[in-house]
Amino acid sequence: MNQHVPVLDLNRLQGDGDALVREAGEAYREFGFCGFRNHGIPDEIIQSAYREFRNFFALPVESKNTCRSAAGGQRGYTPFGTEQARNNPIPDLKEFFHVGREMSGDNPWPDILKPNRWPADMPAFKSAAMALYGELDCLGNRILGIIARFLNLPERWFWPSVGQGNSILRAIHYPPISDADTPAVRAARHEDINLITLLIGSNEAGLEILAKDGSWVPVTSIPGTIVVNIGDMMKRLTNHVLPSTPHRVVNPPGEAAREARYSIPFFMHPDPDFVIRTLPGCFSADNPDRYPEVISADEFLMQRLRENRML
Repeated sequence: MNQHVPVLDLNRLQGDGDALVREAGEAYREFGFCGFRNHGIPDEIIQSAYREFRNFFALPVESKNTCRSAAGGQRGYTPFGTEQARNNPIPDLKEFFHVGREMSGDNPWPDILKPNRWPADMPAFKSAAMALYGELDCLGNRILGIIARFLNLPERWFWPSVGQGNSILRAIHYPPISDADTPAVRAARHEDINLITLLIGSNEAGLEILAKDGSWVPVTSIPGTIVVNIGDMMKRLTNHVLPSTPHRVVNPPGEAAREARYSIPFFMHPDPDFVIRTLPGCFSADNPDRYPEVISADEFLMQRLRENRML
C-alpha cells in the first residue's frame, strides 16, 4: 500500500474505536480511500475464489459466453472490450464476471435482483464465489458502521437499507497487453457508482488514485489488507463531505505488460428503493446542498449504467 493512503487495524474497534472512526473518516475526507487489516476474512476463502475465477477466465471464449450477461451486465460474464468509463470513447482492456445477491426468501425486486449465472462443469465455482460475497457483505456493514459514526449517525444507520441491496462481486481479468502502443488502458479514469467498494486487490502495480493536487498516487495491495473506497452514492448522500475519488488501472511498462492482472472488487449498494437524500448534517451555509432533488438507488444506478454504455 502506498504510504499516502492510510491502513488501519480493525481490531482497534474493540478498545480504540472512537480514534479509529476519526482516523478512517479523515482518510476518506482526504483521499476517498482507506485500507484495513485484520478484517476477519479467512485467506483460504479469498484464495479459493481467486482460483475459481482464474480457471473461469482461462476457458475458451465460447464456454465463457454461456454465462454472458444480459443488458446492464449485472450478472454473469461481460466480454473483453465491452465496458467504457464515463466520458471515455475507448473500451477498457478487461473482461469480468459479476455475482449478485442470492435471495433466501421472496424477492421483492425480481426485475432488479435477477438470478446469478453460473458456469457449467465448475462445481466449486458457485460455493467459492458466494462464500467470498458473504464475507465482503458482512465486512461492508462494519465499514458502513464506521462511516455512520464519523457522520454522527447511529452505527446501525445504514444496515436496514443494505440487506437487500444490489451489491455486486466483480472478478476482473486484465489480459496481457500485446500492443504496447494501444491507446486503451486496463481501466480508464472513473469513479465507482455505489456506496462503498471493498477491493481485494492485485499484487501487481497499476491502481492509481487522483490526489487533490492533481497527481496520480499508486496504490498497491499488501497481504492481509482490503482497500475500501467511497462511491458516488455516498458522495451524493454526504454532499461531497466524503469524496468519490477518481481512480484508474494503468498499463504497466515493459515486460510487466505481458502479465495478466486479476482483482476482485465488491460494490456495495443500498436497497433499490433507498432514497438518496442529502444527510442533514452534511450541508450548511458554507456547504449548500448540491442535490435538492432526491433519487432512488436503482434510478441512480440505471442512469450511470447508461452513461457507461452498459444499457
